[in-house]
Amino acid sequence: MGEGGAEDREATLLGIGIDPASGAPLMVLRERGGARRAVPIWIGPAEAQQIALVVGRERPRRPLTHQLLIDVVAALGQRLTHVRICGLAEGTFLAEVALAGGARVSARPSDAVPVALAAAIPIYLATAVLDVAAMPLERIADGEFADPAPSPELAGAAEIDAHAAALRRWLDTTSPADFDRPPGNDDPH
Repeated sequence: MGEGGAEDREATLLGIGIDPASGAPLMVLRERGGARRAVPIWIGPAEAQQIALVVGRERPRRPLTHQLLIDVVAALGQRLTHVRICGLAEGTFLAEVALAGGARVSARPSDAVPVALAAAIPIYLATAVLDVAAMPLERIADGEFADPAPSPELAGAAEIDAHAAALRRWLDTTSPADFDRPPGNDDPH
């Protein structure tokens, strides 16, 4: 199980895309292993773009927030161990970034996931989150996620790069009015 808790399942980023119903950006975390479940998490457009940059392995001219956090932790002589999507409160996902030695820092999933991707550390989903928010991959087979990856190991750069490119094209053609929040969700982060 690695460094997550006994009630955690390791996850990978299946992709980022647009919720066909609301038009809001989202990221989809897929449970590793034999289960075919995933958790869609609505995020903001800036966060979606940041994840797309990390996944696309583009090096911005200046460090983005996720890289700043990684660099500060290293400068303090610490090491990041994993991130964890640890809860769901009033429709908002909660996350934490874990450091060696047991310290944990609260975070939004849309901030924690790019940290994990850039630092090459695991992402965990609490079982309680999976029990409430997970859905079968087949239900995510609409929109940008029409062809789910055959396995977490094969859900690599090519598929994620395709999703990132689709998101970049969409972001290039949108206006602020296009980012209405999903129904019933006051905070898409």
